[in-house]
Amino acid sequence: MAAAAAGWAVLYAGVEVGWAVTGTAVQWKEHSSYAPGVQLFLAGLALLAGGASLASGRTLGRPGRVGVSVVLAVALPVFVVGMNGLPIYFVTLATLSGVESATGLAQVLLNTAGAALLLLVGLAYRRRLRGRCPRCGHPHDGPGDGPLAHPSASRAARRTRLASYLSLCGLLPWAGAKTVWTLGGNALGVSGEAWQRSTDAVASGPAKAVASAGIDVTVLAAMLGVFLLLGLLYRWGQVFPRWTLFLAGRRVPRLLPLVPAWLTGIPLTMYGAALLVLAPLLALGVLPAIDPSPPFTSSAGVTWFVAFGGLAFAGLGIALLLAATSYASRTRPACAAAAARP
Repeated sequence: MAAAAAGWAVLYAGVEVGWAVTGTAVQWKEHSSYAPGVQLFLAGLALLAGGASLASGRTLGRPGRVGVSVVLAVALPVFVVGMNGLPIYFVTLATLSGVESATGLAQVLLNTAGAALLLLVGLAYRRRLRGRCPRCGHPHDGPGDGPLAHPSASRAARRTRLASYLSLCGLLPWAGAKTVWTLGGNALGVSGEAWQRSTDAVASGPAKAVASAGIDVTVLAAMLGVFLLLGLLYRWGQVFPRWTLFLAGRRVPRLLPLVPAWLTGIPLTMYGAALLVLAPLLALGVLPAIDPSPPFTSSAGVTWFVAFGGLAFAGLGIALLLAATSYASRTRPACAAAAARP
């Protein structure tokens, strides 16, 4: 994993320097691009993180251990924040709506890959410092490259399920408003007809087909997140159920649900939290009201929808993170040497 992180660092630095030197616009939010100085900073940070990853597998003195820890602790949050646009790009790709910025998508994917690799490197390094196996996290003698023993399937603890469901309730106002609009009703001062006109202008064929059935495509994407959440909470997310036909009874690869849960949950939570901070500031007049644009007819309607979006994104994101944490703990395998210890 350390070698993979180092390889990513070299690739990332090369791409960032290339973009900075050629003046390529790399979108980080609507109508805003990364400054060349920021790109060069990210390139340098990636190279430092790659070097720290390689050093994490070696025997180091105290200064070296502190240096590796500091670099990973600084670099990981930076690249995690850089993957913030991942859910938005996922929705646009899934609905065939087109990508607003190809370089922006590439940047998000590079940040996501780096965040994932550095997280795994940091986890292994932390285990090594604690005298545990970097691979399975359990203390045992012998190498950590033998067969793994997997725990039996189990569901999440009751309090985890309850907390996840409560967090998931944040979807209701946002999904409710969108469903009302899709069905032709009025909500937040927006009519169903106005909403339909605004979405038809940017929607793809599949999105229009789904909307014709009374389902907003982004609500459908959220339902996929709910499906993933249920798999993380219950036994059928660890052993393929009967309805999966030829896969039935086989063990679900551990990273199959965990990777999308982490990659979706983290940026959704960050994006939702930002909206939840923004909404009350707009409502209280601390920030200037957002001028309404079609289909919205009032600033108040926009503010309410920002709040609904914050509840939905943060709610689903937190629920996924809670369920993924439980799933990771319940499914963590142990090296055979550790499993055989009394």
